[in-house]
Amino acid sequence: MAQRPINDQPQGPTQTETAAMVLSVLWVIVVAVLFWLLPSGDAVGGLRHVVMVLVMFVPVGMGAIILVAARSARALEVEIYRLQRAVDGLRQPPPTPQTQAVARPAAPQQPAAARPVPASAPKARALPVEQPALALGPSPEDDSPPLDSPDLIRALNFPDNEDDTEGFAALRRALRDRTARHLVQASQDVLTLLSQDGIYMDDLRPEAPDADLWRRFAKGERGHTMAPVGAVREQEALAIVSARMREDAVFRDAGHHFLRRFDLVLVGFEPEASDTDLRALAETRTARAFMLLGRASRIFD
Repeated sequence: MAQRPINDQPQGPTQTETAAMVLSVLWVIVVAVLFWLLPSGDAVGGLRHVVMVLVMFVPVGMGAIILVAARSARALEVEIYRLQRAVDGLRQPPPTPQTQAVARPAAPQQPAAARPVPASAPKARALPVEQPALALGPSPEDDSPPLDSPDLIRALNFPDNEDDTEGFAALRRALRDRTARHLVQASQDVLTLLSQDGIYMDDLRPEAPDADLWRRFAKGERGHTMAPVGAVREQEALAIVSARMREDAVFRDAGHHFLRRFDLVLVGFEPEASDTDLRALAETRTARAFMLLGRASRIFD
């Protein structure tokens, strides 16, 4: 069943908000004219101006509060909808040869162990309509308490299925933290783009993470000693990602943005994290994407 499309949060006032503002102005004008035309009496003369201000501005203020609350609720609905789409993509099985034949032109079969990079550069593929780059400004949710380590780790792994209530609850809490929200959105975009080539994080089998190496990487250490941090070794997936990083501008921009966001979160996460927390973070779907794109971009060399 097709899902209802949800548009981005509008950058300017919507038609409803514009109509509400026009009606508010008209209300103020009409009430002011009525009070001006009414005869003033001694009984109410002292309270005339107070009553006029209340009648003019209390309904307008209440309407403004309702509109702000509706706008915040709509923004949260957009976020949850996009995350649900990303989770749906994670649950989809790799495409079969029959579905690949329908989805893309047939390519010459090559041995899997020596799959070459396509000679011709593919056209840059735009992000899906439901996965645009988000640019949300500060919101009331940003005043929430800091996100704790278990919630961050669970959110970056994304829910396992539609019944994973704890996973969706962690995602909602992550969306209230600005730094975590940016990484979740960047991870969602990258996972969606990777799924276009049949690359799913659950299919990758990275080596067991070394908490000490991740800690040193978070503190800025680089070089060949950090190579084990990029523990994803699937050569076919690496070849596909390397090709897209070179030839697909949309994929390259999304990938670099995601790598920067992950590095920013890792730097803030490491000082308070235990070795168990670091190992758990390294095993999330988001961290696997970081290893895959990082190795393709040679940041672990």
